[in-house]
Amino acid sequence: MKPEGVALSWRSFHLLRMSLSIVTGANRGIGLALAKELKKRGAQVVATCRSTSPELEALGVEVVAGVDVSEAEGVAKLVAKVGDRKIDLLINNAGILVWGDSFDKPDFAGMTKQFEVNAVGPVRVTSALRNNLSPVCKLAFITSRMGSIEDNGSGGHYGYRMSKAALNIAAVSVARDLEPQGVPVIILHPGMVKTDMIGGRGQVEPEEAARGLLGRIDELTLERSGAFFHQNGESLPW
Repeated sequence: MKPEGVALSWRSFHLLRMSLSIVTGANRGIGLALAKELKKRGAQVVATCRSTSPELEALGVEVVAGVDVSEAEGVAKLVAKVGDRKIDLLINNAGILVWGDSFDKPDFAGMTKQFEVNAVGPVRVTSALRNNLSPVCKLAFITSRMGSIEDNGSGGHYGYRMSKAALNIAAVSVARDLEPQGVPVIILHPGMVKTDMIGGRGQVEPEEAARGLLGRIDELTLERSGAFFHQNGESLPW
């Protein structure tokens, strides 16, 4: 019960309900930072990963290891962990980058694997959890501006670029399909973050990126569903 005479905002009510947030690929980097920030906000966090890490275990969140988003068996572990609980935030963050594929030396196996993880995986996860989405749920797909066709001025990185472009269009389709039930979707570029994926090279710390990403999710409304943003708020080209 709320104190007499005190009106609760949607956000306050949302927090008091101990909202359930799902973060995939949470054992390190951006996913770990997102799980940490959500825990600090008071959310119940279910964090998935292929292999856990001491840093993730130390957060005190629910960890589901052995989840490869490109495999049905792994996603089934997440579904079992969630059970019949309702999800208020689903962040599809898990992804991989295979270095070295170029026009002269294409890595076709690497391209295929990146498609399976980066593009098909988030759709697999979201579809598997579709019946758990609460009436106030928000969905976020962590992509990259490397998936932007208009922004591609340097070429290369075929598998990563193609998989992220595929993820972008898949996320827009999810936004259109979930619009009737009032679930908004946002497609987010975290910036060039200092993570193991890119050998620590980058311009933004994971914690800063996580705060920016969650800021954009906080602002998300159904009217902006399906839009592509930088974590700093910049609208990005397709």
